[in-house]
Amino acid sequence: MKIPVDIHTHRQPQVPGEAIVNCFPETFVPQAGGWYSVGIHPWRITLSDVTAHFEELLHHPQVLAVGEAGLDKLVEAPLPLQIKIFEFQARLAEEIDKPLVIHLVKAVDELLKLRRRLHPMKPWIIHGFRGKAALAEEYLRHGFYLSFGERYQEEALRIVPPERLFIETDESTMPVGRLYERAAEVREIPLEELRETIRRNVDEIFFRR
Repeated sequence: MKIPVDIHTHRQPQVPGEAIVNCFPETFVPQAGGWYSVGIHPWRITLSDVTAHFEELLHHPQVLAVGEAGLDKLVEAPLPLQIKIFEFQARLAEEIDKPLVIHLVKAVDELLKLRRRLHPMKPWIIHGFRGKAALAEEYLRHGFYLSFGERYQEEALRIVPPERLFIETDESTMPVGRLYERAAEVREIPLEELRETIRRNVDEIFFRR
C-alpha cells in the first residue's frame, strides 16, 4: 500500500497513490491505486449531489476523507446554507470514521462555534492554511490539524507541532517534493525527518481506523 505524501490536490498524481485527490461527488471516478477525498465545496453547494448517493461515495474504500467541506464568506451561497451543508458533512465524517478536510475563508468564529457544538472525535484538517502564527495557535488549541501548501506565513509553519502537520499541493503546480524541501528549511529540520513525520501523520489519521 502506498502512503500519500500530498494530502490534498486537484490533479491526478503521476504515480497513483502519491496524493489524496479531491473530488466533487459528481466528478468522483476512482483510478486503480488512487486515494481520494470527496466533499461538497461551498463554491458548488447548488451543483453537488447531497442525496444518499453522496453518502455511498464516502464509503468507497479509496475515499480516505470527507471534504472539502467548508465555509466561505466570499461566495454567493448564503452562510446559513453553508453551515447546514458543513454540519451534514461533519456528522457523516463521524459516522463513517473518516477525517474532515476543511476549506475556510473569513469564517473563523463560525467554524469554532461548530466545533464546540459538534464535539467531533475525528480529525478536522484545515487545508491550505495561510494565516498568521496567532491564528494557527488558536486552531491548534481547539484541536485542529493544519495543512500547508505553496503559500503560507513561515512563522505559522514553524510553530505547528509535528503531529498536527500536513503538506499539500492543492492547486499549485509546484512539485510536492519541492514543498517538502521548503518546509524543512523553514522548520530547520532535515528533509528526511519531515518526510517521516508526515508519513507517520498520514498513516495515523487516514489509514488507522
